[in-house]
Amino acid sequence: MDPKKMKMPELLAPAGSYEKLVTAIHYGADAVYLGGKQFSLRARAGNFDQAGIRRAVAYAHENDVRVYITINIFAHNQDLDNLRDYLCFLRDAGVDGLIISDPGILLIARETVPELEIHLSTQANVTNEASARFWVSQGVTRLNLARELGLDEINQIRQATDTELEVFFHGALCISYSGRCMLSNYFTGRDANQGDCSQPCRYSYKLVEEKRPGQYFPVVEDERGTYIFNSRDLCLLQRLPDLMAIGVDSLKIEGRMKSMGYVGAIVRLYRAALDWLGDQVAAGKAITSCTLPVYFSKELAKIGTRGWTENFIEGPPKSGDMQYDSSRTQQSWAPVGLVCTASPLLIEARNVLETGDQIEYLGKNMETIIVSVTSMTNEAGDQVERANPGNKVIIDTDPFLPSPEKGSIFRKKLR
Repeated sequence: MDPKKMKMPELLAPAGSYEKLVTAIHYGADAVYLGGKQFSLRARAGNFDQAGIRRAVAYAHENDVRVYITINIFAHNQDLDNLRDYLCFLRDAGVDGLIISDPGILLIARETVPELEIHLSTQANVTNEASARFWVSQGVTRLNLARELGLDEINQIRQATDTELEVFFHGALCISYSGRCMLSNYFTGRDANQGDCSQPCRYSYKLVEEKRPGQYFPVVEDERGTYIFNSRDLCLLQRLPDLMAIGVDSLKIEGRMKSMGYVGAIVRLYRAALDWLGDQVAAGKAITSCTLPVYFSKELAKIGTRGWTENFIEGPPKSGDMQYDSSRTQQSWAPVGLVCTASPLLIEARNVLETGDQIEYLGKNMETIIVSVTSMTNEAGDQVERANPGNKVIIDTDPFLPSPEKGSIFRKKLR
């Protein structure tokens, strides 16, 4: 592939709150997606009110980052109340695109704010080139393809359309088809397709026989456990060269409900990986012959939640792609602080931090700096041995950290 013709894909990050938006931008996201208080499929995320959306758009645009708003519920008639007013507000706030799954919402958006880009949600289930052509004919400017596609199928759709293609390439997977799930509704009355999923796919299930109340029997699948719906998380780190070679326009990270530490670490990892691949191509190397250095996988191992799967990328998932024994894997590392000021080095603790702890500083590049905390001073000026989550402390480190950046994360290995 001619390096001059290869377009770097957009790195699209989740922003479940303003803090997560700032963190994603700090670590190199090209674009962020977020939801308002209405019409979003993450109703329990720290969604944005109208003032918050204006603030988020202003901050992102100051940093040359695009903002896409999720309006991706499957609407009932009552959900359409105030939709046109909300769409006009989003246009006036300067958002860069709308993420939509419901055809009715799409129709109203095209009528009300025709100047805004329409990105089709993965929940619309685009699995073939004819479906892609249909949605493009309806005014869609970007297709977020179904998560049930392999590389060959993605490539076939790429060859059939010039419309932008977006692919979820990292994050949690829903057990249902492209996220259109009814389990939560049946079990708890919370409608996943209205943004209120209770995540029953992560529950541990047991069997009860109606004539034996109170006797619970484990539901076992091949002796591996009871979390029968619990998929490992999607990870296409090693497939980045393939996705770039196909010509995917946007690579999307799932995670509006994930922590600030997770969002920062995963955006940092993928920003560095994409930049490394771009440098290889710029130096004349074919993208399909590029293999990411092992340190990217080592870094990934410090971020995970449920283990990893490539899902459908080479064919249907198998039993090894499920997390049967628990709802998530035990975490070895955790964010411990967020840099508030560089000099003095003031951090806000996110987990317990104690004098003597060895912590890692996550700069914007992949170099991880290891330091020990030699002293801490609280906001009252007193020396302390321990900082609890939410405490702000000035820390001294050995070795001295010369240029910490505001918004960067410290993490530590859990005991």
